[in-house]
Amino acid sequence: MNKIRFALLRHGVTDWNAEKRIQGRSDISLRADTIAKYQTRRLPNDWQAVPWFCTPLSRTRETADALAISPVTPQPDLIEMDWGDWEGQRLPDIRKVLGAAMAQNEDRGWAFRPDGGESPQDVLVRVQGFLARQISTHGAVKFGAITHKGVIRSVYAAARGWDMMGKIPDKLNWECLHVFDWSEQGGFEVVKLNIALIPAGGGAV
Repeated sequence: MNKIRFALLRHGVTDWNAEKRIQGRSDISLRADTIAKYQTRRLPNDWQAVPWFCTPLSRTRETADALAISPVTPQPDLIEMDWGDWEGQRLPDIRKVLGAAMAQNEDRGWAFRPDGGESPQDVLVRVQGFLARQISTHGAVKFGAITHKGVIRSVYAAARGWDMMGKIPDKLNWECLHVFDWSEQGGFEVVKLNIALIPAGGGAV
């Protein structure tokens, strides 16, 4: 059974993150202070020599550049969940406007879908497609990717057996790496969560 191991890291903070706006596919750059912070950090040693991917959105490429990850290859299948008509808005505002309809939508868990957007199920399907192609082309390769919160949550939920309802079973630190295994037969497994970045020039953690 070919099993692929991969680390996922969320991009750094943008102005929209700080304002709690939904970004989705909107191409928002990192804040200057975030870039400066990440320039003082590096990947743990175990993950420095593996292939790395980012997404077509600039905030993932800018995170890779700040962490001195090179080369890094854009991969569209790892892009953030499409939030459709809701991008640029805040969830509390959407809940006020939509009321009971929004509550019913959120109660769908995996099948939750923003107006004109994707569900977490849709996200997982395209991630699995990418992983299957990686195994088909390269075998049980180990790799890392700088991606987005929606992607990491979908992978995590599948690996943990969480239906995306209620409180998340583990607290995920969005400045850390989260490592998973995947195979076509066994699906997703959690390997280790919340692996810290290290100081530039530092040793493994």
